[in-house]
Amino acid sequence: MKYSILALAAVLFMSCNDKKKEETITPETTTNAVSNNEAEIKKYIADNHLNAKRSESGLYYVIEEAGTGKQPTADSEVTVAYKGYFTNKAVFDQSDEKGISFPLRNVVPGWTEGIQYFKEGGKGILLIPSDLGYGPETQGPIPGGSVLIFDIKLNAVK
Repeated sequence: MKYSILALAAVLFMSCNDKKKEETITPETTTNAVSNNEAEIKKYIADNHLNAKRSESGLYYVIEEAGTGKQPTADSEVTVAYKGYFTNKAVFDQSDEKGISFPLRNVVPGWTEGIQYFKEGGKGILLIPSDLGYGPETQGPIPGGSVLIFDIKLNAVK
């Protein structure tokens, strides 16, 4: 019985310590992640000789073809063909050429903002800092704090 109580106390103590580790994200660490993302994106742009623009939010984008069709708003449903990868060029997701359809409000903020720079038929690159992507949380194959890069083609706006 004495050992059972000690074991229970140890488990409770360790779970309290785990919670403290999970809750150590502070505004300082978020600011550091954002500035690290900014440097990582700028290096990627320089290394790959991209002509990228930066929006006020911190999103970088490259318009390879603006497109000639309808331009989406945040409330549009769109069909986008894409390839998503990290700055080391490791691919984490990809659609086929037909793309996938979704309401633009139902995706990460970097997509909601970035897709609006294109018209139907347009294509380019979105370089998304973590605060406009999945933030500090790991999502499937995407580690928390990751810069996300997407080659996109806007196939349709509904």
